[in-house]
Amino acid sequence: MVIIKSQILTAYPKIVFGFSTKTGAEREAPYYFNMSKSVNDDEQIVDCNREMFFNALGLKTSQIVFQKQSHTDIITYVDKPGQIGISDALITDKPGIGLAISSADCTPVFLYDKKNMVIAGIHSGWRGTEQKILEKTVQKLKKDFNSCAEDIIAYIAPSISKEVYEVGTEFIEKFDSRYLAPHNSKYLLDVAGANYDMLLNEGIPKGNIQKSVLCSYQTAGLLHSYRRDGLISGRALGVIALKEGNE
Repeated sequence: MVIIKSQILTAYPKIVFGFSTKTGAEREAPYYFNMSKSVNDDEQIVDCNREMFFNALGLKTSQIVFQKQSHTDIITYVDKPGQIGISDALITDKPGIGLAISSADCTPVFLYDKKNMVIAGIHSGWRGTEQKILEKTVQKLKKDFNSCAEDIIAYIAPSISKEVYEVGTEFIEKFDSRYLAPHNSKYLLDVAGANYDMLLNEGIPKGNIQKSVLCSYQTAGLLHSYRRDGLISGRALGVIALKEGNE
């Protein structure tokens, strides 16, 4: 099993983090090591995949929070594991609860307030980015948990890169021109870059941010990509949790 770790988050022993890949349990095409029940994969296999992945992080499925991601700006505070409704960002200050963010091109972001011991996981595709869900999550941490920007550690996990994410001319009205590069009659959109700038604009120091260089679309042997594979694409999960015993 190949699990992507974050160098910046790994430096903090009070949290657990991992991001799954296509590689695990010798699963084969088309879904490979898939974490989602929203594709046409066998649900029993998905359950097995999830348990293997969580166990590798020292967690169990019974400790994980799953949300129904719908490209909204809904942010949910959670204090117990399980399936919740429509939401695209999760926050908790409770140890032993894993926040699961599903991805297959969209930008997943994980936050850790190292002083107040609060974590967040955000799913930010182009719609969520347009709605500034990451910015709103950071602001909620500041308001509800007294988080200071200099105490927040951020990891922008693998997502589709600006080099290959082609969008239509209607995006001119949705995003600042700095995130759009003309490409033939269309544009290339830098979603991860827009989210990176939101973190900076909220005062988080550059040294507190790691942005993955992996592109989900271009690393076909490692990462799931809906833009590349369409309906036969599996999904990855990124999971962050506060370790128990941190109280």
